Amino acid sequence: MAEQTTKTTEQAQSSNGASGNGKRLFGIDPDAIKAKATEDINALKKPTRTDLYKSIFRVKHDDTPRSRTLGVLSNVFLHLHPAKINRDAVAYNYTWGMGGISFYLFWVLTWTGVLLMFYYHPTKVQAFRDILYLEHDVPFGKLLRNMHRWGAHAMVLTVWLHMYRVFLTGSYKKPRQFNWMIGVILLVLTLLLSFTGYLLPDDQLGFWAVTVGTNMARATPLLGHEGPFGIQLGMTAYNDVRFALLGGSIVDSNALLRAYIWHCVAIPGFAATFMIVHFWRIRKDGGISGPAPMMLEKEIKPLRR
Repeated sequence: MAEQTTKTTEQAQSSNGASGNGKRLFGIDPDAIKAKATEDINALKKPTRTDLYKSIFRVKHDDTPRSRTLGVLSNVFLHLHPAKINRDAVAYNYTWGMGGISFYLFWVLTWTGVLLMFYYHPTKVQAFRDILYLEHDVPFGKLLRNMHRWGAHAMVLTVWLHMYRVFLTGSYKKPRQFNWMIGVILLVLTLLLSFTGYLLPDDQLGFWAVTVGTNMARATPLLGHEGPFGIQLGMTAYNDVRFALLGGSIVDSNALLRAYIWHCVAIPGFAATFMIVHFWRIRKDGGISGPAPMMLEKEIKPLRR
């Protein structure tokens, strides 16, 4: 009994001593808390060193060329681009930056188009009224519409200039023939996006532009009833490609609805898919096709005699 009393007294004294020294109170170690707080503060200063960041990229994060390359290749977004590129190939006086500008304009058109959809109804009664409401009553509505309209005109120009540069520099040659064909498809989709957007305001310009354009479709080989071999294949004014584009024989509400679906859903989806393939093929084909390698003046080493 005396021994148990002695042990209890010693435990109480040791407990009081520990709390009095400030090292442990109710099982909590202040030094451990301070160390954890210091670790969290350092993590905020260097987020790339945190466990969360490392779990996303899943590579060693040493500041070495190999680690940076692995970080690109193991990331679902970054791996579309090459880990290393030819310094001379990305020179602005060589590429003109037309490919990147075209992609930037596509994103501008996507976001401005989504915002425009909040104020637009694809019906004959409401479409033109929505345009007037957007320009005169919606705050910054006219700016929003002009950003979308002029961005579309600019994208047609930059895509054409991008392909012109690729042709002039011979970047369509082996091994990039397939990617050149993808680029041709993207050019056609860009033109179709611009054409289908013409009808959406439902004004006189859009009405006659679509009328002329779809009348030209009647002469499409095989698919138009006025084109070569169209009659032989049973094409008429009520089942050819023009009828399919308009949803009828005249430019009316069906044509407006189909232009809206093509412009806002179908063609952007195809364009986004082909752009992903386009960027991926750039990496697989060895990066951007650049000029002959050259050295900077500071990289030239004197010859040894």
